[in-house]
Order: sequence, then structure tokens, then C-alpha cells
Amino acid sequence: MTSHMPKPQNAVTIAVSSRALFRMDEEQRIYTEQGVEEYVRYQLEHENEPFSPGPAFPFVKALEAVNRRLRELYPESEDVFDIVLVTNNHAQVGVRLINSINHYDLSIERFCMTGGNSPICYLKAYHTNLYLSADAEKVQEAIDEGIAAATIFSPSRDVAVSQSQLRVAFDGDAVLFSDESERIVKAHGLDRFFEHEKAHENKPLAQGPLKGFLEALGRLQKKFYSKGLRLECPIRTYLVTARSAASSGARALKTLRTWGLETDEALFLAGAPKGPLLEKIRPHIFFDDQMFHVAGAQEMGTVAAHVPYGVAQTPRRTTPTKQATSAL
Repeated sequence: MTSHMPKPQNAVTIAVSSRALFRMDEEQRIYTEQGVEEYVRYQLEHENEPFSPGPAFPFVKALEAVNRRLRELYPESEDVFDIVLVTNNHAQVGVRLINSINHYDLSIERFCMTGGNSPICYLKAYHTNLYLSADAEKVQEAIDEGIAAATIFSPSRDVAVSQSQLRVAFDGDAVLFSDESERIVKAHGLDRFFEHEKAHENKPLAQGPLKGFLEALGRLQKKFYSKGLRLECPIRTYLVTARSAASSGARALKTLRTWGLETDEALFLAGAPKGPLLEKIRPHIFFDDQMFHVAGAQEMGTVAAHVPYGVAQTPRRTTPTKQATSAL
């Protein structure tokens, strides 16, 4: 059964929480209002009813489509996506999760069920390249530990996404790059920021929390390119940034070039809203460090994920969260 399982250090490991992969709103409500015993009892009673797909579901399906293509081209290679379901659910809920995974024919073999404990320490053991969760506190914990992570949100409406090509869109500053530029905007305003970017055009920005994930995607893309499939590559990446091309775009592109990376498309919006453009791209996931852009993308039907990193987060970090502890 496990002979085809890639070793975590060779694969691109994507850890997904159960509430990111499946819709568990009713179960979460029971957990919050009635406690863990009632929650477990409810899950056992509904064991044979599969959960509905959650916000990360289309992304996971797209990862699996890429894996199928990779295995056709490189039957022996372990350089594929390895999806791990990470949840601090109790093991009794595991049967319903397994039933749901089998119902949708997902290839998720690795389960990490931590029974109430935080799963963050396990993410490091799995060499995790990306962690997606519906729990903002766990995502913050992962980011603080240096793991690429984001809080994923369901879009306001369903928009059809590609079944055969994985599309991933990234914001630039405080996502792929450090938050150096956002700090300058915050402290000195846009004019100083433009001056600073012009002056430092040839100095690469420091890396942000998701640089490693873009790197991993690039590594897999090259496996298709080397077979002459650049134009038919089933992975496509997008840089979607509020920077304007003329005044601050060059530094972003030169930074990627210095890293030996590229995105297939680079879209400089000069402060225009991102939602309408994302609606045209139809990514499986869009990463941004500002909730304002995440909400804008959501409204237009994009699955958006918040990366809690950098100066834009500071005010939020100092206020105690009122969020109820999550079961999942």
C-alpha cells in the first residue's frame, strides 16, 4: 500500500487541516457551544456521511492532477506533492475523515491527528513546504516557527477553476518578499517608498515566508520544461502585487531573478483592487498578507489565504484574540 509513498524530504509536502479541506461549520458550532464530548458523539453518529468540500479542496484536487502528470513522465521520481492531513481532532473523528477522503477519491495517505495538541511540532518533522488551516492562531504559530503557512477562507461564491492546471497567485511584499517595503510605506509614505525602491532597484529584497513554496513549485515546473512541455505545464504561477510597474516593479522582478525564480505572469496593479483580476485568473489559491485584499478576492469568488507576516499584522498581534478555541 505504501510502496509509492514519497519520502517527505524528497516530496513537496503540503499540510492541510481538516477544516481547510472540508466544510465543518456545523461540527465546529457543536464543539464551540456544547463541548468536545458532544462534538465527538455527533461525529461518530455521522461517520458514514462525507463532509462537503472546503476551501482547500479544489487546490488539493489540482495538486493531485499535477502528480498524475508527473508520475506519467517520471514513474520512479519522488519529486511530487505529498499531501498530509493535519488536525488536532481526536482519533475517533478519524473514521469520518478517512471515509470522506475515500468518498472523493483523494490520495491522502498521511494523517496526523494530535488529539487536542497543536500540530506545529509535527509540521517540522514532515519537512512541510506549506501549511493551510482555517485556524488563524495555528497559522500564526507556524509562521513564527518559520513554516510557510496561511489561513484559508471560503469564497463568497463558487467560481469554476481549472481541473488540469494548478494556478497559484502570490502577493509580493510580506508574502514572497520581506516586509521591508511595507515598513517604509507605513513610516514615510508612498513617495519615500518610490524613491527607496528606485535607489535600491538592484539590491534584492529579503525573502518572505512563501518564497520556499514558490521555489518548490518552480522545481516541479522545470521537470515539465525539461520534457519540452513549457507551454503545456500543469503548474502556473502569478505575482499579483499592488506595486506599480514603472516606479517599483523592477526591484520585485530582479529579486525573483536573483533567486533563480520566476512567476509565469506578473501583474502590477498600482493600488487597484485585486479581486477583478483574480476573477479572470481563477487561481486555486491566492496568498496575501493584508485581510483587505483577502476579503476583496473572496467577494469575487477566489479562494484566498491570509499570510500573517510583517508590519501589516503588528496592530492585530497586540490585541488578545476573542476567537473560540477551535476543534480542528
